[in-house]
Amino acid sequence: MIIRIGARDLSASEALAEALGRPVSGREALTDHTVVAHWNNLDVYTPLDEGQSWTTAEFAEHLSDPNWRHPVAVSPQGDHRAIWHADVRLHPDDRALTRPEWTEIAHRIARVAGIQHPGDEHGCRWIAVQAQPGRLDLIANLIRPDDTWTAQPHRLPVLLAAESRRIEAELGLISPRTGPDPHQPVQQARFLGRRVEDAAAADAASQFAVLLRRLAEERTGPLATVRGLIEHAAHRLEELPDAHSRDNAHQLEMVARRLYGIQQSLDSLAATLPTTARPPLAGPTFPVPTPTAPAPAHPRR
Repeated sequence: MIIRIGARDLSASEALAEALGRPVSGREALTDHTVVAHWNNLDVYTPLDEGQSWTTAEFAEHLSDPNWRHPVAVSPQGDHRAIWHADVRLHPDDRALTRPEWTEIAHRIARVAGIQHPGDEHGCRWIAVQAQPGRLDLIANLIRPDDTWTAQPHRLPVLLAAESRRIEAELGLISPRTGPDPHQPVQQARFLGRRVEDAAAADAASQFAVLLRRLAEERTGPLATVRGLIEHAAHRLEELPDAHSRDNAHQLEMVARRLYGIQQSLDSLAATLPTTARPPLAGPTFPVPTPTAPAPAHPRR
């Protein structure tokens, strides 16, 4: 496992785009499957509608916001670039980690980097994004709500490297110093079956991506049909004179909004899955009979 610290920036858009592997967008939502860890008070800023999720552009704006709210805060070197970005990359032959394992790694790296302290309810804003295979990105704004700059420890690369070795030992990951050991039976069996498992997983993931895209289709999908019926019922109820009907219409409109948020979440989740499946197996081929010329007629005697 290798941890690389990037150059600090004024905006989080570029760092988040690098973490996602694509530009930030005002239409793509980030779900809990992608944001595996975050600062303690992020829930205070989440939308009141539980069916909605923040878009990638909203996350970038949220992380960059302290730069404009606290323009006086500067680093010990007098620098205003407060966006800190580090990416964690696994060995190519490492196993696929679960979401709780990525979350644990994110919190441990955040503590070592000084962007998270146990019991600190007013720390700096940060998120951990796991959007690419074998990679985790931590993005933080080093400006705290009290208009101070987060102090990071000296010799941070050395401390992060030491923490990487401990995480590798605890999770059974491959260290870049030693590499995989082909003589170990466990790793040998893992490497032999890796190609077959990856092919089957890619095929299944591509099928799930197609299914999720069909469900999330904004106009013609099944959720869109249900949402349209609910919105139509809300409009009909809103036309009735009594106040009880207007309240029910408002509730139906909230349900339709939650369905729209679910569609966005499914679409963003489908975007993280591979879209190219293995080619279908060729079916049996049958020989095509060749036409035979008619036999010559015998001349009459």
